[in-house]
Amino acid sequence: MNDYSFGNKMLDLRIKAGLSQKELAQKVGVSNKSVSKWETGISKPTINVIRKLSDLFNVSIDELLTLKEKQKKPEIVKIVITGGPCAGKTTAMSWIQNAFNKIGYTVLFVPETATELILGGIAPWTCKETKEFQKSIMQLQLEKERIFYEAALSMGTNKVLIVCDRGTLDSKAYMNELEFSSVLKSLGTSEVELRDNYDAVFHLVSAAKGAEEFYTKANNRARTETVEQAAIKDDMIISAWTGHPHFRVIDNSTDFESKMKRLIANISSFLGEPEPFEIERKFLIQFPNINWLEKEVNCQKIEIIQTYLKSNDDSEIRVRQRGIKGNYVYYKTVKKTVSNMKRIEVEKRLSKEEYLNSLMEADPKKRPIRKTRYCLTYANQYFEIDIYPFWKDKAILEIELNDEQDTVTFPKQIKVIKEVTDDNEYKNASLTQNTQLWV
Repeated sequence: MNDYSFGNKMLDLRIKAGLSQKELAQKVGVSNKSVSKWETGISKPTINVIRKLSDLFNVSIDELLTLKEKQKKPEIVKIVITGGPCAGKTTAMSWIQNAFNKIGYTVLFVPETATELILGGIAPWTCKETKEFQKSIMQLQLEKERIFYEAALSMGTNKVLIVCDRGTLDSKAYMNELEFSSVLKSLGTSEVELRDNYDAVFHLVSAAKGAEEFYTKANNRARTETVEQAAIKDDMIISAWTGHPHFRVIDNSTDFESKMKRLIANISSFLGEPEPFEIERKFLIQFPNINWLEKEVNCQKIEIIQTYLKSNDDSEIRVRQRGIKGNYVYYKTVKKTVSNMKRIEVEKRLSKEEYLNSLMEADPKKRPIRKTRYCLTYANQYFEIDIYPFWKDKAILEIELNDEQDTVTFPKQIKVIKEVTDDNEYKNASLTQNTQLWV
């Protein structure tokens, strides 16, 4: 399809610069025919030529790379509400509907796929193998999410919240590693892609853990687990989602109504309503026992390359490649500091091409940071432990909080040296400039 908007923009820039097609072609080292194809939308310049055009016309590389017709697309956020059996997910959907409709969101719900299949006669006990049932769930879930997303694009509304009653990675909790790997291969996808396909994941802890007197099978015909089995399954689901960049666990430390309010507060905070605040504490810790981390069920290893981009104000702009074993996803994050603990953060997912293009805007004063991150769920808290190649005796531990007064409970294996939340020396952006670390 011809990109007429790009062609019209190129024509406009050339005319404003007072250049003929031939003159422009000579300045950037291409043929007259190439310039003609750009202006008719038949083709686009290569990255190297884009750089030359950026300098020549004094426009940013990003502007040239993303030139498209100005059509306002809705802001679509896709989240997962998951949890162990009898965790309150059904009630949570009503709370979410009421809370976010009031502030301008169109809320769409993707129904729980496993329940739909079981009530329709497709169940673990009717399929030949457990993995075949889980594969059916994942296939149908992916298709439903695709349909919901396409429908959201056509709705003509500014803000859409797609809420998945469980996500594709829930199935991991019902298979062993070999079965899970086999299903991933047959679906032609990876764990990283499935997990990080969602913008955020919120886990409601089963009543079987801390509210046993309220555990029941009466309100869900597809539920078969005993209290003991439900508690184990809850842990396995937490383990399946550990590693997601925005994972929150909502426990049973309060009454049920307060549990729902905490869920809404967590979702609101993530969505940035009224502003996208991130409350984070950071600690310098002794170098952790890697064997312990890698054996922990609720721990996931992630490889990260983080590059800082040039910024025209006091914002911190970075892009990340995040994943493991060749399977990666990409993000762009813009942060502004509000206080020592609180920051305004806006993050969006990038395609691989967008990520690679953004690297051309890298800040030459800051080195890219490579680190290994261990995401650890412990006592319903979500820790991120960053291992840097230039430190052999220490590491950084971060935790995001709902409130600045929240108490942090550390695993006994973690030895805290000191808190460095407000210490600029230990910020990633500072580490990129510390030449002593890179000798």
